[in-house]
This record gives sequence, structure tokens and C-alpha cells, in this order.
Amino acid sequence: MFKQFKAIFGAVALLTLLASCQTANKDAREQAKESLTAAPAQPMPQQPTDPSATSVQPSVPTGPTTSMEFKEMAFDFGTVQEGEKVSHTYKFTNTGKEPLIISDAKGSCGCTVPNYSKDPIAPGKTGEIVVEFNTQGKAGQRNQKVTVTANTNPPQTFLELKGTVAGAAGATTPQPNVQVNQ
Repeated sequence: MFKQFKAIFGAVALLTLLASCQTANKDAREQAKESLTAAPAQPMPQQPTDPSATSVQPSVPTGPTTSMEFKEMAFDFGTVQEGEKVSHTYKFTNTGKEPLIISDAKGSCGCTVPNYSKDPIAPGKTGEIVVEFNTQGKAGQRNQKVTVTANTNPPQTFLELKGTVAGAAGATTPQPNVQVNQ
């Protein structure tokens, strides 16, 4: 008899627990449904079209957008010796009707460093971004990228610095370390 009482009590406790879980789930579902219908839809952020861009995107300045036009988007520095620093100035014009605000400029690696003015550039005025590439340890064909983020549409513009870095004089090409186990 005690076993029957124990089984009945356990079944009642289990049913009570299941019923309370279903009520809690229903409340959570109702709250989620209400929050979806009450909040307006937000547009998805625009992703950059360049696959080499990093996954963390800098914030884009808010406010009206403008446009910028570079005199050149790519610069070929030719062939330089490893260890040299290559520098190039990319000149641009604010071709829009609003002040141009560059919020960020990042190189594709730590060896490529862009410098730019943090001040707004008035419509019709020019500006420049100076990019320096340190070739130390970077022998071979190079294609360095700089991502410029501004209040433009699209917000990211990609600049290229490319060329060949010749190995340091007297340097030998390291031989691969191959070990054969028999």
C-alpha cells in the first residue's frame, strides 16, 4: 500500500511540474511574440565586399553621407629590398555635398600603417592618407590593403599597395626541416 501511495504521489508531482513548465514556456513565448510585433524591423548592417576585411568592423559615422574620389586606388611600388620602408600618399577629394568624416583606416596587417586627418573635410576640398609599409620579414610578392571607413556609401573603401620585396642581401632561403622515420 505504501508503494502505491508513493507511486500516486510521484505521478501527481510529475504532472504538476510538467504543467508549470508548460505555463512558463507559454508566458515566454507570448513575451517574445509581443516584443517582435512591438519593435520595428531594423535593417541588417551592410557587410564589406572585400573578403580580406576583418570581421570586426569599425563604427561608421552617423549623419548624412557624402562621397569621396581617390586619384588612385592602387599603387605599385615596384621592387624594393627587404627591410626598406615604402611610403605612398593617396590623395582624394570630397565630391559630395556634406563634410567627409573618416572614422578609421586600417592596414591588412601591422606592417601597413595608414595616417589620415581626423578633421572633417569640406565639400570640394582635398585630403590625403599616407600609408607606410615596413618590408622587414615580408620578402616576395606583396599586396597590402588598407580599409578606409567614412560617412560614404558604401562606408568602406579599399586601397592597395603592391609590389615585390627582394630578400635581404646575403640571406639564404631556409631549407625545410624534413625528418624521415624508418
